[in-house]
Amino acid sequence: MKTNQVGIVAYGAAIPRHKVSTNIIAQSQGKNADVAKSLGVFSKTIPSLDEDTVTLSTEAGKIALDRFLLNKGAVKNIETLFIGSESHPYAVKPSGTVVKEALGLSNYLSMADLQFACKAGSQSLQIAAAYVQAKMVKNAMAIGADTAQARPGDALEYTAAAGAAAFILGHEANSDQLLARLSATKSVATDTPDFWRKPKESYPQHFGRFTGEPAYFKHVLMASSALLAETKLKPAEIDFCVFHTPNAKFPEQAAKILGFTKEQLAPSLVVKEIGNTYAAASLLALTAVLDVAHASAKILVCSYGSGSGADAFLFETTKNLETQRVKYKKTLAAQIAALEAIDAETYQKMRTDNEH
Repeated sequence: MKTNQVGIVAYGAAIPRHKVSTNIIAQSQGKNADVAKSLGVFSKTIPSLDEDTVTLSTEAGKIALDRFLLNKGAVKNIETLFIGSESHPYAVKPSGTVVKEALGLSNYLSMADLQFACKAGSQSLQIAAAYVQAKMVKNAMAIGADTAQARPGDALEYTAAAGAAAFILGHEANSDQLLARLSATKSVATDTPDFWRKPKESYPQHFGRFTGEPAYFKHVLMASSALLAETKLKPAEIDFCVFHTPNAKFPEQAAKILGFTKEQLAPSLVVKEIGNTYAAASLLALTAVLDVAHASAKILVCSYGSGSGADAFLFETTKNLETQRVKYKKTLAAQIAALEAIDAETYQKMRTDNEH
């Protein structure tokens, strides 16, 4: 689907305050540290007991909202809120209603919690954009957030992390607010069950290496290639690429297969320091790129969700992004720089606390 009528007018990122090195996780599992390093992930965020999808969504949403107001936006004009996550606190009761109250959004709001594994956040972004493009609303907020769970001793423990990213979408009619136009989006989905969790199960299950070729790569390459074909663009004509980051190895391989360079991908690889934030991963990587992108930069983003599917987007930044950047202090890079590393004993305690 091609579109030039909608785009990003504000965004925000939020991660927990603490991180743990993958070396410590390897030690806790009685394994060699090289196991973790092979993933290209050197640390991951770990939430405190009082941090969950709702609190992280609220924090990311507040940063986006503050930027929106600085950019002459109005809270009353935000008329939708979609939150994508696979770790919503309640099975029955939306996360969105709590976040809405915390952010002071209007009662007249279209809202839904979404779930499609790690692409639930990008699905939120896509739906919010559709509402704005259809002129059903003036502005829409989309959030991807997770506090990912991993069974102790499982390979997922090295990367399962926490974070949130929020975006406010607006119409091109208000072009002085647009930071990045959405030029096109494309999605794919097949029944490829590589990763799942049944009701009442505490931890997800997965097929291990099956997650790669028939799941992640098949869908990411399908969606990205379809988007490139539809927009008639070659990888060399794109400034930045963002691919879902279950680790650093997978997006690097996907970028290489599609013909992108390491330089085009590098700004998005925050997974190396914060881990896999699941439904927030692709969106957090996009915020990292927006924090450094120049005007008129083309950005290809492709998420992935187990089960399986992928959403691809093409954004083009505007001069407003550079102009507004001087007002934005809470960048993802600044939050990463402020992360506090914890030791093995503290990690074990926090992990135990979060399990209960």
